[in-house]
Amino acid sequence: MQIFKEKGALQSVITALKEDKSVIGFVPTMGALHEGHLSLVKQAANSCDVVVVSIFINPTQFDKDSDLKNYPRTLESDLNLLKELNLNILVFTPNAEELYDGKITAEHFDFDGIEYEMEGKYRTGHFDGVGTIVKKLFEIVQPNFAFFGEKDFQQLQIIRKLTQKHKLPVEVVGCEIQRESNGLARSSRNERLKAEERENASFIYQILKKANMKFGTESAKEISEWVKKEFQTHPFLKLEYFEIANSHTLKTVIDKESGTPYRAFIAAYAGDVRLIDNMALNN
Repeated sequence: MQIFKEKGALQSVITALKEDKSVIGFVPTMGALHEGHLSLVKQAANSCDVVVVSIFINPTQFDKDSDLKNYPRTLESDLNLLKELNLNILVFTPNAEELYDGKITAEHFDFDGIEYEMEGKYRTGHFDGVGTIVKKLFEIVQPNFAFFGEKDFQQLQIIRKLTQKHKLPVEVVGCEIQRESNGLARSSRNERLKAEERENASFIYQILKKANMKFGTESAKEISEWVKKEFQTHPFLKLEYFEIANSHTLKTVIDKESGTPYRAFIAAYAGDVRLIDNMALNN
C-alpha cells in the first residue's frame, strides 16, 4: 500500500501504470471507513490490477457547517483497515487546497433535473459539490472503473450522468448496500449514533421491507401515507422524506407502469444524525 498527499506524485505513478496497461479501479471515500467501504475496495480489486482509494472530506457538498464540523475524522484507523486488506492499493489523502487549488468553491452542474429530486430538495448545492469533487478526482486518478455504493443511489445516478455529459472515460459500477446485523445501512454517520438510536434505526430498513411488500397491491400514495403515520409515533426517529420514484429519472411515481423499475427512498433523523436508505421495489 502506498500513500499520496499530492496529486502530482499520484499522477506520476498512475501514468506509469497506464503505460503498463494496468486496469485501475477507484473508490472515492470521505473516510471513517467501515465494512461497506471495504466491500467496494474488495470488489474493485477483484476486477482491477490496482485500486486507488481517496480519503477526503469534501467541504463543498455539505449544506450545513455543523455537519461538516461533526463528520468523523479517523485517518489513522482508515489506513490501518486498508493495509489489513493486503491488496494492491494506492491511497490518496489530499487536503482541500491541493484539490481545489486554493479556491474552495463548487462548479455548477446540469444533471437533467435529477439533482432537484429528493436529496436535492433538502440539501441545497449538495450535488454541485459532489459533481465538482468527483470530476476533479476522476481527472486526477483516470480510472477505468469507479465503484460506488447503492446506499447513495441518487448520488450514483448523478455520477453516471456526470460521466455521460462530460464524456469522462470511466465505467461507474454500482455496488450492493452493505447492512449491519439489524438491517441498518452501513454509513460513516452511524458512528455518531448513541447505542439506543443505532438499535432503533433498524426501523428504517423494516419500513422499506414492508413498503416493498405493499407495492404489489397498494398505490405509491397509499404507501407514502402509511410510512408517514408509522414515523409519527416513533420515539427516536423523525421522518424527513419518503419517496417512491422511477429508478432512472428519480421522478416521484404517480401511477405505476408495468416494466418500469422503481425504488423507495427514505431520509430520517435519529437525534441530530441524518440517515438515508433505499430499496428496489418489486413491480
